[in-house]
Amino acid sequence: MSLFEQLKASCQDDWDGYIRHDFVRQLGAGTLPEACFRHYLKQDYLFLIEFARCYALAAVQGETLADIRYAKDAMGALLDVELDLHIAYCRDWGINPDELEALETEPANKAYTDYVMQCGLDHGPLALRCALAPCGQGYGEIGSWLAAEDALDTSGRYRSWIEMYSGKEYQDAIAVERSYLDQLAERQGDTLNFDQLAGIFRTATQLEIGFWDMGMSPPPRTE
Repeated sequence: MSLFEQLKASCQDDWDGYIRHDFVRQLGAGTLPEACFRHYLKQDYLFLIEFARCYALAAVQGETLADIRYAKDAMGALLDVELDLHIAYCRDWGINPDELEALETEPANKAYTDYVMQCGLDHGPLALRCALAPCGQGYGEIGSWLAAEDALDTSGRYRSWIEMYSGKEYQDAIAVERSYLDQLAERQGDTLNFDQLAGIFRTATQLEIGFWDMGMSPPPRTE
């Protein structure tokens, strides 16, 4: 069993609460209010920037040239591909780049990204990767689950989001990440015991739930 599967099994109830959250269920059924989805998109823009910083830390902490290159590639994918796609996707939803630049980070978003960064600063690369794992791996499971559901959004409003995370390119990328996590654990497994890593993974998963909760409660519109 991969380290990721072990970590997931150690907090299965939390994991299920994350990937089967009401936000996810409503998105899949096409019943999620558009205001909630726009709110999520805006905060996710800020989230992606902070995760790019986390991968910059991973590069600094890399023990080998391969580690540094891997972190560089992940950061580049966020900055040069995913963020550009996200900005274009936001524009399709009526959110312009100037609006994104003026955003303030909500507490649930900041709590999550701050936690991931602090894990890396306090405990090193393996802890950082375990804190990062719920996001990437969770979205992959969510995408696959929703794509397999019969009651998918027939309106098409959220279909492109589902297709992105259920698609082969994304699924291949998270498979590589799982493999890298195992390799890192083999080299650095003595830095933290499993219970410590599981605690980090569980907390990050709970913070993912908090991110969905935040998405379900968009701020009131101001004219």
